[in-house]
Amino acid sequence: MLTRVKSAVANFMGGIMAGSSGSEHGGGGCGGSDLPLRFPYGRPEFLGLSQDEVECSADHIARPILILKETRRLPWATGYAEVINAGKSTHNEDQASCEVLTVKKKAGAITSTPNRNSAKRRSSLPNGEGLQLKENSESEGVSCHYWSLFDGHAGSGAAVVASRLLQHHVTEQLQDIVEILKNSAVLPPTCLGEEPDHTPANSRTLTRAASLRGGVGAPGSPSTPPTRFFTEKKIPHECLVIGALESAFKEMDLQIERERSSYSISGGCTALIVICLLGKLYVANAGDSRAIIIRNGEIIPMSSEFTPETERQRLQYLAFMQPHLLGNEFTHLEFPRRVQRKELGKKMLYRDFNMTGWAYKTIEDDDLKFPLIYGEGKKARVMATIGVTRGLGDHDLKVHDSNIYIKPFLSSAPEVRVYDLSRYEHGADDVLILATDGLWDVLSNEEVAEAVTQFLPNCDPDDPHRYTLAAQDLVMRARGVLKDRGWRISNDRLGSGDDISVYVIPLIHGNKLS
Repeated sequence: MLTRVKSAVANFMGGIMAGSSGSEHGGGGCGGSDLPLRFPYGRPEFLGLSQDEVECSADHIARPILILKETRRLPWATGYAEVINAGKSTHNEDQASCEVLTVKKKAGAITSTPNRNSAKRRSSLPNGEGLQLKENSESEGVSCHYWSLFDGHAGSGAAVVASRLLQHHVTEQLQDIVEILKNSAVLPPTCLGEEPDHTPANSRTLTRAASLRGGVGAPGSPSTPPTRFFTEKKIPHECLVIGALESAFKEMDLQIERERSSYSISGGCTALIVICLLGKLYVANAGDSRAIIIRNGEIIPMSSEFTPETERQRLQYLAFMQPHLLGNEFTHLEFPRRVQRKELGKKMLYRDFNMTGWAYKTIEDDDLKFPLIYGEGKKARVMATIGVTRGLGDHDLKVHDSNIYIKPFLSSAPEVRVYDLSRYEHGADDVLILATDGLWDVLSNEEVAEAVTQFLPNCDPDDPHRYTLAAQDLVMRARGVLKDRGWRISNDRLGSGDDISVYVIPLIHGNKLS
């Protein structure tokens, strides 16, 4: 076991990219390299690159920064820029997509059922032309703006598939609730197909004291509606959208799991998406990419990172409840360092799933096993293998040289945060920044905000390229300049050697939706 773990740490402590250079064309599917690719590798469609340009962009020495050729290709004059890694994988394993979706309830249906044919979808590149943002002319349809970023690991397969298909799942999930969302004055029905409940919200619940007195509506009282429960939760409309996004992530992950027996879908990926629907932004994140809003110089975090450290207690609790997942080779407990055999019987600091602080315990034989979570910061790993705990794919990921699957510890569930565009009057320099961890590993929220607030005021407010140039500036700051000692950024700090992808989304367009 010790030899195996040492080997695993050596292979994976810097990331699980080892050997991924050829995995885009093979490993990751159940049948190996003989399986066809689900989708060919490429860069985001909206960049409009030729195959020759895609190949030229994969220069790990020069690391050219790719930007939009035409700003009309993305909604809201969104800016985008990306750069490939410094050599850790052959391909840029980040992926991105951006579209305008039109969600429409299936004609004649009493209850909506997800059906791809009944959801109209408009690509951001219709016949290579730019996208003009107009609300759907059909009154029953609702337009939904969609931006996404995917950061692949152990191959680009899962990221490529998710960039092509997750928007379909989002559309299908929204299709069930589109008619409900359009009627914001009425609470969503508990059951689809029910008549809307126009009962005032404050009359739908009773205090416990009132129920004990046999008040109106209490169980057993003459006024109790025979077919209703005593109390009923009031579900706001935005919770339906959150649920739709959570379901879409789950369905996407299940599709990858099903199709990996027929296609080569290598590795896994983090997923960060934003949809703008009925005047609100919904930011859904599973992984360690990040979204922040910069409004009048203020930073508003719109996501959290999901890593072995931030999800320690969830992972430990799962291992505690289902110890067989550890393969009798790991311990779910956390210690400040590896426990040595000579320390048996001594008391050492430890942490369990129920603890945020530390305590002492007597070291036993089981504590000599390799810890479920090991390392700190960006080097923290689950089972010495993977550094992110939420995302899509990774169904075949195992601990190195073992038959222990890691997928049970990984979740596809995103955290969803909501931002109401109608509550604020946004200026031309108020933006939403989406970026993969290649940016955030070397630049803090404050550094990004400072860079943006310094850059945008120096651009012509009417220049449609200003947000693309701002995205390019951020990528350049994070990549740095190649020197004798590698890529270096300001103050001679080490620059990012990872793939970097950045959206700069101007919020001033949200004013028009209010």
